[in-house]
Amino acid sequence: MESGPAVFAGVVFALFGSGLLVWTAVRVRRREPVAIGVSPVASATVTALVSVIALLLGVWCFTRL
Repeated sequence: MESGPAVFAGVVFALFGSGLLVWTAVRVRRREPVAIGVSPVASATVTALVSVIALLLGVWCFTRL
């Protein structure tokens, strides 16, 4: 019973992190801005960092099962 919330949180973090990472990679590859009005390098770096953190949180939630 207690593993339900951990699975849900893990799936949410994993989907968000992977979706954000793919979206960022596509934007950078097409040379489109990741965030308007911000340095392209800084916005891509911060977005990639946030997506990796979300993926790591998803993995951590799955290890709590």
